[in-house]
This record gives sequence, structure tokens and C-alpha cells, in this order.
Amino acid sequence: MGQNVRVSRVNRTTAAASFSVSFTVGLYGIAFGAAGIAAGFSLLQTCLLSLLTFSGASQFAVVGVLGAGGSAISGITTASLLGIRNALYGLRMAPIMKLHGWKRVVGAQVTIDESTGVALGQSELGEPAMRQGFWLTGIGVYLFWNLFTVLGALGAQAMGDPAAWGLDAAVPAAFLGLVWPRLTNNRERTLAVAAMALSLALTPFVAAGIPIISTALLAVAFGWKVRP
Repeated sequence: MGQNVRVSRVNRTTAAASFSVSFTVGLYGIAFGAAGIAAGFSLLQTCLLSLLTFSGASQFAVVGVLGAGGSAISGITTASLLGIRNALYGLRMAPIMKLHGWKRVVGAQVTIDESTGVALGQSELGEPAMRQGFWLTGIGVYLFWNLFTVLGALGAQAMGDPAAWGLDAAVPAAFLGLVWPRLTNNRERTLAVAAMALSLALTPFVAAGIPIISTALLAVAFGWKVRP
């Protein structure tokens, strides 16, 4: 009986953490839906980006670069650079999840910041709780993100010209919202300020998308210089 109580408590604790993260992050899909329409994407294109790409930062990168007149290659390159971290999350979670077959495909789709973070946050409760946290959070974010993407896109369409409402500023505002909570020390803040300065300096002189890609190279150079 004691073991059953333990399992029930773990389920409630993990489920509560998963739902709070899933719903909060999912709400952010409204901003992406509006940003997609503001950048000139159709309702279908905006929704497909959320359904198939399902990586907030990468999605905002695509609509930001293409909406500013950049090429598809620049948009894809920027999105891919931002998505590299998901592959690293996969390497970290693989020994815990032990997925095979179709579950591995589904698991790869929902391997994001939030599912990985909640899963690792349950480490004291054991691997079963970590796996539960991963699935509940990953699938929860997926459902809420896509639902609110549709609502945000429909709302932007109903407004008429998105730029007249200032929705063309949704992409840079969204990036700031994604990055700001992750700047936890002076080194990261210094890199962020340097990246902003570099991208602003390059914007008048190079094609859309290049300034963002250049900041990724700056981050690599910065990390190489300060490594122990």
C-alpha cells in the first residue's frame, strides 16, 4: 500500500508541474499566431509551422526573417541554428526515456526546453516520474501551443492590417521574452548586449537574416574565448 501511495503522490506532483508549464507556454502561441499573420503568412502556413516545426524560437525566426524580406535559406539557417539545442536535449534524455519505434519519433517531436526541464526537475522522484514529466509536458505544450496559435492567427486576421495594430513588433518582442529569463549572469548579459549591437549595426548594410546568423557566430567566438 505504501508503494501505491508513493506512485500516486509522484503522479500528482509531476502532473501539476507539467500542466502549469504546458498551459503557460502554450499561451505564448497566441503571439506566434499573430506574428505569422503580421509577417504575411496565411492561416494555414502559420498553423503548419506550429504543427510541424514546434520550436518556438525557430518558428519566430522563420516568420521574422521571411517577413522582413529575407530569403528562405536565411530563414531556414537561422531556425536550424536555434534548433540545435533540441538535439542536445535528445542526447541527454535518451538514456532516461529508452524509446523505440514510433515512440522515438513522437518523443523527438516533443523534445523541447520545457519537456526536458520538467523531466530533469523530477530527478529526485526517480526515472518513472522523469518520463512522466517529459510526456505530460511535451504533449501538453504541443496541444496548447497549436490551439493558441490558431486563436492568435484568427484574431490577427480579424483585425485587418496587422501592422496598423503594431503586431509587426511581435517577433522582436517574442525573442526578447524568450531570451530574457535565460540571462542569469553578467557574462550572458554581456553577450546578449553585444549580439544586439552587432545585429543593429549590420541591419542597414546586409540582407535580412544575415544579422541574426552573425550573432550565432559571435556566440561561438564568445564561448571559445571564455571557456575554461
